[in-house]
Amino acid sequence: MTEPTSTRNLDRYGNAELPWSRPRDLLVSETPTSDLTFFVATVRPNGRPHIAGVGALWVDDALYIVSGPGTRKSRNLAANPACSVSVRLRGIDLVMEGDAHRVTDASTLEHVAAMYRKGGWPAEVDGDAFTAPYSAPSAGPPPWYLYRLTLHSAVGVAGAEPHGATRWDFAH
Repeated sequence: MTEPTSTRNLDRYGNAELPWSRPRDLLVSETPTSDLTFFVATVRPNGRPHIAGVGALWVDDALYIVSGPGTRKSRNLAANPACSVSVRLRGIDLVMEGDAHRVTDASTLEHVAAMYRKGGWPAEVDGDAFTAPYSAPSAGPPPWYLYRLTLHSAVGVAGAEPHGATRWDFAH
């Protein structure tokens, strides 16, 4: 399991530090079956941000996202893998920062495609990418690339008990 190398309490109201297990366990239990909305923020060539919704899954202690090769987000990641991914989980908002690199390993592609199918998206591996009868309109036409986020840090802000705000840093 990916465990933080350091943790910092960001809460200003006296709440305790949140454990990383709280958002991680929600990612494990809620992807791929819950209707979660993930957003990825990438950096355009001119330095301006670009944010777009993505299909994302937490599989084997890593976050994976899918994007068509011609989309702005994929072109941005090809030039600069630095990105942030945000999601509202049950009781906690989470922002994860790191680098997203394209996955072309056949066994990983097959494993993640199976998890997408479990969640209802009929992804199949075609060469070093995914195909399916449909995808999100913003994903562009098939094939779709798979990216794995190497986690550098995450910030969680709890909107439910126990409340708190915490930053977790990870070795990368």
